[in-house]
Amino acid sequence: MLSRSSLSGLAVGLFALYVAHTGWVMYGIVYTRPCPAAGAAAAHPACVWPYLARRPKLQLSVYTTTRSNIGAESNVDLVLNVEDFDVESKFERTVNVSVPKKTRNNGTLYAYIFLHHAGVLPWHDGKQVHIVSPLTTYMVPKPEEINLLTGESTTQQIEAEKQTSALDEPVSHWRSRLTLNVMVEDFVFDGSSLPADVHRYMKMVQLGKTVHYLPILFIDQLSNRVKDLMVINRSTTELPLTVSYDKISLGKLRFWIHMQDAVYSLQQFGFSEKDADEVKGIFVDTNLYFLALTFFVAAFHLLFDFLAFKNDISYWKKKRSMIGMSTKAVLWRCFSTVVIFLFLLDEQTSLLVLIPAGIGAVIELWKVKKALKMTVKWQGIWPKIQFGTYNDSEKKTEEYDAQAMKYLSYLLYPLCIGGAGYSLLNVKYKSWYSWLINSFVNGVYAFGFLFMLPQLFVNYKMKSVAHLPWKAFTYKAFNTFIDDIFAFIITMPTSHRLACFRDDVVFLVYLYQRWLTEP
Repeated sequence: MLSRSSLSGLAVGLFALYVAHTGWVMYGIVYTRPCPAAGAAAAHPACVWPYLARRPKLQLSVYTTTRSNIGAESNVDLVLNVEDFDVESKFERTVNVSVPKKTRNNGTLYAYIFLHHAGVLPWHDGKQVHIVSPLTTYMVPKPEEINLLTGESTTQQIEAEKQTSALDEPVSHWRSRLTLNVMVEDFVFDGSSLPADVHRYMKMVQLGKTVHYLPILFIDQLSNRVKDLMVINRSTTELPLTVSYDKISLGKLRFWIHMQDAVYSLQQFGFSEKDADEVKGIFVDTNLYFLALTFFVAAFHLLFDFLAFKNDISYWKKKRSMIGMSTKAVLWRCFSTVVIFLFLLDEQTSLLVLIPAGIGAVIELWKVKKALKMTVKWQGIWPKIQFGTYNDSEKKTEEYDAQAMKYLSYLLYPLCIGGAGYSLLNVKYKSWYSWLINSFVNGVYAFGFLFMLPQLFVNYKMKSVAHLPWKAFTYKAFNTFIDDIFAFIITMPTSHRLACFRDDVVFLVYLYQRWLTEP
C-alpha cells in the first residue's frame, strides 16, 4: 500500500513525464526536417519541391452540390470565383447560396473548393487541387427561450419545424462560415520521410526530373462553431455563407491537422457537436502562443487539483472535531458546488467539465456529513439519520459562526432576492427550473465569497488558524492563481472571471491571519 508521501511523489513524477512528453510531441509537430540534399543539387530526386515557388497565376473557385462526389461540372453551382488569387493576401467575402430542395428536407449540401490555374476550368486543369467540406450538420435545435412572466420569445419558432420535428430530434443546420488556408512556405520536403499528417493533403506532379507538390489547400474545421449554425427550414431558399482566407505556415498547418483529428476522435467516441465545440473554443479563441501556455498551465492545474483533493480528503477523513471550523462555510461550499453542477448540467456543458464538477459535489456532500456528524441507520427499508452532539469548545465555535452569519444575512439576502427578481423581469429562460438554477448560480458567482467571511470571523475570535487544512488550502490557492491566468487567456463569463480574483483577496486575508497568529 502506497503511503501518502509516495503517492504525491508518484503524481509529481507522472506530471514531469507528461510535461516532457507533451513538449517533445509539440516539437515534433511544429518542426519538420527539410530535405538534406536540397542545397547540394536543385534537381535531386529525393527532394519534393513546392509548386508555388514557380509563382503560377491561380484562381479560387467555390462550388456547391448535393453530391459527395462529382466528376464534371454538371449539377454544381458556382458561388464564389476569385480571379488572380494571391496566396499571400487574406480576404473575407459573404455570398448568398441557393439551398436545394433536398437540403431543405434534411439533406446535405457540400462545398467543393478548387485552386487551379487562372483562366482554366478546374475540370480541365491537371494541376488543380480541391477539397470538399459539408456546409450542413445535424444537431438538436436549441430550446426556445421566453420571458417567464409575459411568455414573449426572443425569436419566432418556425412553423414548419414545429410540425415536422420534435425538440429532441436532430435537424439539418447551416454552417455559415468557411475558413480556407494555403500553406505558403517554400519548404522542400524529404521524399523518403514525408510527414503523414501533411502527406494526405499533398498532390504530387512530375516536372522534368524533379517532383513538385501542388499548393496545399486546407479547410479550418475548428472555426466551425455551434454559435455560427443556423437551422434550415423548408421555406429557406437562400442562406449566407462567409468565406474567409488566410495563409498558414507549415508548423501551424501540422498543429491544426492534429487538433482537428483529436476533435474528430472525440466525436467518434460519442461526444456531441456541443461537446466538441467546447474543445474547439480552446484552440480558436486563443492565440497560438497563449495556447501552448494554456496546455502547460492546465497540466499544473490538474496536478494541484489532484494534490488538493488528496490532502483535503485525508484531512477530513481524520477529522473528529469541528473546533475552529465554520459549519456554515462547509454547508455553503457544498450548496454552491451542487448548484454549479446542476447549472452545468442544465446548460448541457461538455463532459470534460461536468464530470470533475460532479466529483467535487460528491466530496463536498461527504464533508457536510462529517461536519454535522451525521450517521445513517437503516430500519428495514427506511433510513434514519442521526446527528452527533457538540462539546463546549465546538459550541463556542458555532456561536461565533452564527454571529457572523447574522451580520452577513443583512447584506446577502436582499442582494440575492433582488438579482433573481431582476433576471425574471429582464432575462429570457427555457423554463422556471432554468431561471431558478441561473438565479442560484449567479448568487454563487456574485456573492459566494461572502460565505468565506464567517471562517475569517471565527479565526479572528479564536485567534488561531491551526484548525484549517493548510496543505489542501495551499494547493487550492495555487489553483486560484492559475485561474487568474486563465481569466486573461480563456474566454469565459464575466461573473466567473470576477470570481477568480475575489478568491485571491480572501486567501491573502487568510495568510495575514496566519502571520498574525504565528509565534
